[in-house]
This record gives sequence, C-alpha cells and structure tokens, in this order.
Amino acid sequence: MPPSKTPPESAALTVYGADWCSMTQQVLEQLDSLKVTYKYIDIDHDKDAAHWVSQQNNGKEKKPTLHVDGNVIVEPDLEELEDYLRRTGLLKA
Repeated sequence: MPPSKTPPESAALTVYGADWCSMTQQVLEQLDSLKVTYKYIDIDHDKDAAHWVSQQNNGKEKKPTLHVDGNVIVEPDLEELEDYLRRTGLLKA
C-alpha cells in the first residue's frame, strides 16, 4: 500500500523499527551485509515517525516498516526484502 503521506524524513530506503526488536535487527544486519545504504529511525525515540508507521499499518506500530522509493513494506522476511531490493535497483544483481 502506498504511504498516505510523505514520511517524516525521506530517503531511498528508510527502516522504521526499534532497537529491541529482533526483526528490525535482522533487517538491518541483512542490509549491512548486502551493503545497501539506508536510514534507520528508532520509532521509540521519534513520535512523528511512530505516528507515520501507525498510519501505514491501520493504527498498529508494526516493526520493521520500510519506506522504499515511495512504497511501504511491512515486516518483510529476508528473502522478500532482498528480492524487492533487486527489483527496485537498490541492490545490484
């Protein structure tokens, strides 16, 4: 589902999550290992970002929520994320 409004700070890839969230940490580790540039926002410390995440997820703070080139991906598994990054050109084959 496309975002309902521009996230608080736009980047080609922004990961919204929490430091304590294991799924968020797995996604960040995968992005690091693939050498994909991203911006990370801990929604526990950013009320505007937490509100934006809730808007994308029917009022729920699902972590991680990714904003990728204008699209929103929620709680992707690692294979799904890698495939999506290849399709969007953020990860070279």
